[in-house]
Amino acid sequence: MKVLIAIAPEKFRDEEFSEPIDALQNAGIAFDIASTHRGTCVGMFGARTTATLSFEEVDPGQYDGLVIVGGPGSQVHLWNDEMLVHLAKFFQKSGKVIAAICLAPVVLARAGVLKGKKATYFENPASDFEMKKGGAIIMKAPVVTDGRVITANGPLAAKEFGAAVVNNLTAPGW
Repeated sequence: MKVLIAIAPEKFRDEEFSEPIDALQNAGIAFDIASTHRGTCVGMFGARTTATLSFEEVDPGQYDGLVIVGGPGSQVHLWNDEMLVHLAKFFQKSGKVIAAICLAPVVLARAGVLKGKKATYFENPASDFEMKKGGAIIMKAPVVTDGRVITANGPLAAKEFGAAVVNNLTAPGW
């Protein structure tokens, strides 16, 4: 089992990256990190990681799930990334796990993944507009799971979000 982690090249939210990574590692689930380009990615509080793939290089058939990390960098770098939107659509059509936290659920809304789905996100005027435009059923909860789609509202929910991703990936019948 393997998961693709999508991350902004800068200003991702540190704990929204580290908590899901910890959950995946503790469950023995492999992952690759991808961004708009290969190389070092820096969180808003200084966390550093390396994207070994650009979104264009990803073969989505190799992965069982997609986790999109939030933070202000996701609004700047990920919301308008056509390749990431394409990847989200592929994961949805393939019935794979799709997860996004904080501002990153907007990528799913723009991909049409959240139409008619229960979801949560970090609220600001831009994300409010995009989530409603994408047809999401907005829930006021830290973490929301609707089928294979998992969303979370921000850094305080990062640990619970990571656990929900692992639980969905390892659910019986998967």
